[in-house]
Amino acid sequence: MGSFSRDELQHWLRLTLTPGVGDGSSRKLLAAFGLPEAVFAQPRAALLQVVSQAQANALTEQPPELELLTEQTWQWLQAAPGRHRILTLADAGYPASLLETADPPLLLYLMGPEQFDLSQLGRSLAVVGSRNPTPQGAGNARAFGRALAEAGVTVVSGMALGIDGAAHEGALEGAAGNASFVATVAVVGTGLDRVYPARHRQLAHRIAQQGLLVSELPLGTPPLTQNFPKRNRIIAGLTRGTLVVEAALQSGSLITARLAVEQGKEVFAIPGSIHAPQSRGCHALIRQGAKLVETAKDIFEDLDLRVETAQVKQAACADAQAAREEAPLLAAIGHDPVSLDALVARTGWPAAQLQAQLLELELSGEVARLPGGLFQRVDHA
Repeated sequence: MGSFSRDELQHWLRLTLTPGVGDGSSRKLLAAFGLPEAVFAQPRAALLQVVSQAQANALTEQPPELELLTEQTWQWLQAAPGRHRILTLADAGYPASLLETADPPLLLYLMGPEQFDLSQLGRSLAVVGSRNPTPQGAGNARAFGRALAEAGVTVVSGMALGIDGAAHEGALEGAAGNASFVATVAVVGTGLDRVYPARHRQLAHRIAQQGLLVSELPLGTPPLTQNFPKRNRIIAGLTRGTLVVEAALQSGSLITARLAVEQGKEVFAIPGSIHAPQSRGCHALIRQGAKLVETAKDIFEDLDLRVETAQVKQAACADAQAAREEAPLLAAIGHDPVSLDALVARTGWPAAQLQAQLLELELSGEVARLPGGLFQRVDHA
């Protein structure tokens, strides 16, 4: 944003804090009267032409927490000028793709390098999925995140456990050494002075160095359940499309996919095992018209990004070589979770021999042990 006085900040915060006046009513007020300062200068009769009586009454009262939040936010901005900033709906740098959605946030809090801004996200993709992915799902998210960033595509996700975190990690790996590129954007469900989940504290610090942390929520906002589905509209709104890696049928990731469809954007889904609950959401999306993808190149072609990087070619060669050199036990496991008894039946080998080989493959990262005594191979992109 440009120069931003403390008084201007306070007026924007007051608009967001006024009880009973949501983003929709606030946008109507801004359209009618201009900036928040002008809104609060209006007589009650003028306000009643735009909002209800209860809302007009609320607008004439200053929220009790306003002074404290204004001071806290002002100090946050001053603590790291350029790296800590706020975009308002009136700013020229407000992302056009988000402005065109049905419910753009009034304020966006940003944390990240000063040269990075959300208007740079023309080449961006949301990557979302289960908080409890299979080992293969987490590996896929990381591999796709890395391939996308290597091709200059910003990965946008929600920094949740599971697929989100893996996608962010992959993007940071893919953009290593490219300080001019927004590798990844994390749209979080708390104030930017908090990190949730706590185990992603180091990841959040890395994103703040090579990407952007974004929130519409005031500083100090704790992780409240209702805020996480709401932030999905920002993830969908900032990007050209959404990739769902793994998702159950009742999943917040499907909300992001639905919002992307409503915004006229592409939805992609990675198919998985018919036996895995985490694959059912993706399969449902594919039945509804989402594009089935097996490699990042499928996404590049569909979004007309026209990239054919050396990394994509190398990955294709590596996949072909891996297929030729596949261990017999990996071939027997296949790509679905499988029990030891099933492997005994498939191979004819003694259980003790199988257990020893499975342990070797597990230690080398080729096989993951799942609950219920099941094993699943971990394919590497």
